[in-house]
Amino acid sequence: MSLMMNVAVLGAGNGGQAMAGYLATQGFNVRLWDRSLERLEPIIIQGGITLTGKLSGFGALKTISTELLEVLQDAQVIMVVTTADAHEDIARRCVPFLQDGQVIVLNPGRTCGAMVFRQALSEARLSARVYVAEAQSLVYACRITGPAMVNVFGVKRLVPLAAMPAQDTPRVLESVQQMYSCFVGARDVIETGLENIGAIFHPAIALLNAVRVEAADSFLFYQTMTPKVSLFVEKLDQERVAVGKAFGLHLTTAKDWVLRSYENVQGDTLYARMRSNPAYDGIEAPTSLESRMFTEDVPTGLVPIAELADLAGVDAHLCRALVDLSSALCQRDFWAEGRTRKRLGIEGMQAQDLVNWVTTGTTSHVL
Repeated sequence: MSLMMNVAVLGAGNGGQAMAGYLATQGFNVRLWDRSLERLEPIIIQGGITLTGKLSGFGALKTISTELLEVLQDAQVIMVVTTADAHEDIARRCVPFLQDGQVIVLNPGRTCGAMVFRQALSEARLSARVYVAEAQSLVYACRITGPAMVNVFGVKRLVPLAAMPAQDTPRVLESVQQMYSCFVGARDVIETGLENIGAIFHPAIALLNAVRVEAADSFLFYQTMTPKVSLFVEKLDQERVAVGKAFGLHLTTAKDWVLRSYENVQGDTLYARMRSNPAYDGIEAPTSLESRMFTEDVPTGLVPIAELADLAGVDAHLCRALVDLSSALCQRDFWAEGRTRKRLGIEGMQAQDLVNWVTTGTTSHVL
């Protein structure tokens, strides 16, 4: 592959526009898709996307369309940059147009995203041989600031990535590292899924600021962290790390993840690191309880983490309590909506069965 390879970016939200704009400035042939013509119209008018902040320049896009065929045909790499709750729908929409050898990366997969995507492709009877992977997090901290314009607050230095199954990871990295040197191989999608730090940060901080969120009070989401809230987040994070240990993983703590992922972070505590992170400066809190901090991060983050904890016999009472409280607050059943073991197709598996499955794509367990 060359720098002129064709890259499809699915999703024209904050992350999708930042990724499409950046890759276009680097010489890639970028095709951008979104189901909403209204969202695409300003980009069509401009012919591309303007980047500001940590990245700057204008990225002219080759194709901007609501038609998947136009975007996916002959694309060597497909970057899915939608909310995680759209992964199943996106997979089914793509099936008629996918071709042998295409690489699909979820940016990010949240928790168990690649499993969900693979299962949806299988249920839709995909015949093409494609490679499916997930990134642990989005490369950028960014926000749309105007028509066809994105401000990039920060760029992550290191983003773990794994394919489903893991034996395909080297093939995926061969393609995506031409676009982003920050991508590094993880053991498997259990690791990338459990390294979903957004599931730890977003619902907890939003829930503990629910009055301010519902009142649409203006405050910086990450940098208004308080000492006691940061300690609570670390207690929640200990459950995630314990689940990883049960699967033979030594996960990065949330405190160390902030330091590893971003430049110019100061301090020895999570509280200090969140408040000093320049990439978080200017990122406002949501102004509604219908925010993705709940509607995405709970069902596709906390629910599967709690389910993996149960599968591995690990106590995750804080994680489960956050799902229950978020469900009650938002008047939705996130357990019913979420990525449960049954929905993932892993009900009845033991921990080693799951490891075998995500490594090779096969298991001795009878599903």
